Amino acid sequence: MNEDEENKLPDENEESLNQSSSDEGFDDIQTSGHHFYETNDNPEDTITKVTGMFKDWFLDYASYVILERAVPAIEDGFKPVQRRIMHSMKELDDGRYNKVANIVGHTMQYHPHGDASIGDAMVQIGQKELIIDMQGNWGNILTGDSAAASRYIEARISKFGHDVLYSPKITEWGVSYDGRRAEPVNLPVKFPLLLAQGAEGIAVGLSTKVLPHNFNELIDSSIKILKGKPFTLYPDFPTAGIADVSNYNDGLRGGRVRVRAKISQLDKQTLVVTQIPFSTNTGTLIDSILKANDKGKIKIKKIEDNTAAEVEILIHLFPGVSPDKTIDALFAFTACESSIAPLGCVIENHKPLFIGVSEMLKISTHRTVALLKSELEIQLAELQNKWHFSTLEKIFIREEMYIDFKLYSDRETLYEYLYKSFEPYLNLLVREINDDDLQKLTQIPMIRITRFDSDKADDAIAKLEAEMEQVRHDLEHIIDFSIAFFAKLKEKYGKGRERQTELRIFDDIEATKVILRNTKLYVNREEGFFGTGLKKDDYVADCSEIDDVIVFLRDGSMMISKVDDKKFVGKDIIHIAIFDKQDKRTIYNMIYRDGKSGPSYIKRFNVSGVTRDKIYPLSQDKAGSQVLYFSHNPNGEAEVITILLRQVGTVKKLKFDIDFADLAIKGRGSKGNLVTKYPIKKIELKEKGISTLKPRRIWFDDTVQKLNVDGRGELLGEFKPNDRLLIIQQSGKVKTIIPELTTHFDDDMIVLEKWSPKKPISAIYFEGEKEKYFVKRFLIDNENKEEFFITEHPKSQVEIVATDYKPVAEVVFSKIKGIQKENQTIDFDSFIAVKGIKALGNQLTADKIKQINLLESLPFDIPEEVIPEEKEVIDEIEVNPNIKLGEDGQINLFEEDDN
Repeated sequence: MNEDEENKLPDENEESLNQSSSDEGFDDIQTSGHHFYETNDNPEDTITKVTGMFKDWFLDYASYVILERAVPAIEDGFKPVQRRIMHSMKELDDGRYNKVANIVGHTMQYHPHGDASIGDAMVQIGQKELIIDMQGNWGNILTGDSAAASRYIEARISKFGHDVLYSPKITEWGVSYDGRRAEPVNLPVKFPLLLAQGAEGIAVGLSTKVLPHNFNELIDSSIKILKGKPFTLYPDFPTAGIADVSNYNDGLRGGRVRVRAKISQLDKQTLVVTQIPFSTNTGTLIDSILKANDKGKIKIKKIEDNTAAEVEILIHLFPGVSPDKTIDALFAFTACESSIAPLGCVIENHKPLFIGVSEMLKISTHRTVALLKSELEIQLAELQNKWHFSTLEKIFIREEMYIDFKLYSDRETLYEYLYKSFEPYLNLLVREINDDDLQKLTQIPMIRITRFDSDKADDAIAKLEAEMEQVRHDLEHIIDFSIAFFAKLKEKYGKGRERQTELRIFDDIEATKVILRNTKLYVNREEGFFGTGLKKDDYVADCSEIDDVIVFLRDGSMMISKVDDKKFVGKDIIHIAIFDKQDKRTIYNMIYRDGKSGPSYIKRFNVSGVTRDKIYPLSQDKAGSQVLYFSHNPNGEAEVITILLRQVGTVKKLKFDIDFADLAIKGRGSKGNLVTKYPIKKIELKEKGISTLKPRRIWFDDTVQKLNVDGRGELLGEFKPNDRLLIIQQSGKVKTIIPELTTHFDDDMIVLEKWSPKKPISAIYFEGEKEKYFVKRFLIDNENKEEFFITEHPKSQVEIVATDYKPVAEVVFSKIKGIQKENQTIDFDSFIAVKGIKALGNQLTADKIKQINLLESLPFDIPEEVIPEEKEVIDEIEVNPNIKLGEDGQINLFEEDDN
């Protein structure tokens, strides 16, 4: 035999290997009893096929891990180890707690692996708090603390587990790995347990990640499936938190769920984390915050972890650090926000199946219906057997068939006699009589025969008939029966299992806007260098490693580049700043000379989309061009300047003014308007500018609880630079803030609107100490201070708040001794004058109040606010300028360079 023939497998083996390697090969996968060589009667002819061994070994190993370890079955939602644990617990169940170590040891009769893996799997099931009733220290999913050793903790099957997991009469059984015991192939689970608990596993070549869902929502969706109604499923995590499921994709590959911690502001220098994202714990969360602080991305003073039964992580900030920006930075740079990629993969008919959560629930629901139907069919058969024997017994005793027993010496003749005796009554029975029936009849004790009560027997048979009728009805209406089954589960076990995770669409956080700027940027204007390492040169601003820098040169060029230790951009820098590509309000005012001796032009422009490290000409890119005047204006300010011309020829008007407000704002590449064709001697600032931009329109998007300028949500108004927002909370706090897009809002906010300083705030509140209702009207005196407008007694609470000029409320009184007092209308304006924010107010009434309703306000003429319009450009102004920007980024006077 040559080498080629020796290494070649027989055709039939090649065929089997190819089949095993294909997708269909999962039907023939064997997980035990492998054979990797063939022998015949002659030992000298033994052939060991090395290539085949490698292929078979890997395929067998991969199949075993997929089918027997990592991926749950669609039928009951269990991995094999979980199924064997629950089966062992049922075998050991006597209503009392069992040591987990005992359960683990018992499970090893079915699961061919170590006790540690079984114990870990059992702890994971127990921490879901659904089918296992626990006692002892089972760990904490919030802190990541592990459970105590298995010999110290105990468990038993929960009541819910008993109701939905077990039904031996309809369970399909197989043999254990050693052939000594019977174990369930699948447990008859009558609930979408896989979706309720979630599952995660990594096998060979594939993985699965099914996220947990809400108990009550799963039941509601199952009922909708049975009623033929549409439904939608979203995950619900045991750690609560906030989730954005807009890209969930039904739990299929490619989907993504963003999860966030719930962070609120305790005070101006303290943040508190009360809920954490799924798949993290307080330990890893705090570690990620400390790492971000060490890297300079956030700035915190210290962290306190007070977590016990509930999460409480206190984050203390340094004075002057913005809590709102810090919250966004926590989401951007720490584990306070993470992304989860679901992947629905289950085992069905010994094959991996990639499937969405909606289809999983449909399969589970229809399987539950089939299991309930099987149970009803078995119950009906058992009732029929009871009815059958009860009827036989009644006929047997009533007709006194037992009297002639002594005439028959053997069983055969006796049974022949009984068969013949029952022939007249066969039409009354539900099935034929067999030997087992007759044996039971012959074994009835004589004392029972002598005490037989025909009426009681008839009642028992009638009761059986009623039960059979009910079971037949349930079988005929199996969908309604299944719906009632699910509804009963929700009624019995749904309380306390409400949704924990808040669903919300997240706003996208720009890292450049929230990162801590803890590095200083310097510039050498003359030599043309900027960077964080030029500490002997001029300071520009605080920056971060991910910021961009915008640079303007005197030759009329501009460049945007990343923050660096030291970088050359070009000599004679006239302006440098941190660049924000989203900023549409910063306007640059510029006058430049076109060429060495050409005319001068004026322009206003904004800079947005650019390419890094590319030089952009702001002039017409002629040699000798020079910027004569430059200013940058964060709110589009437009100053007035005075132009002084050189005495050249017959020029008569050597001095004139230009108002930048007369020019339209255009792109950076625009040529601009002609100022003068004569040389400029000097440019002087005559008058500082005011904003020429329209007030910024700001909306509040309730979905993401954020402000925006993109038109999403409710329009709050048009805001000028000094305008503020009014915020009132249910707790009785009131404050005003400058509207920033990064602002976070508390959940108990009841008023959010543009603040009018002269418009009074009206309120009715219950005063806890006096236990009476008071009315008050007030103005905010200190716009920079957060204050309570009600007393700080624990029982004090706000009833209604109105921000109209003339609000009206209706007071509904309680009925006392059958007498109903008429409702009272309160006109706030006439009821009480405007007082200080700390004033108690006037008592509303001494009578007992049932409720207070806010009515439509009285008319009031609100003075209209004049909104300035943006002015258009005046074409080709016959004027002229020349100036240089100072180190402060504003204008500076200088004389034109004669060269």
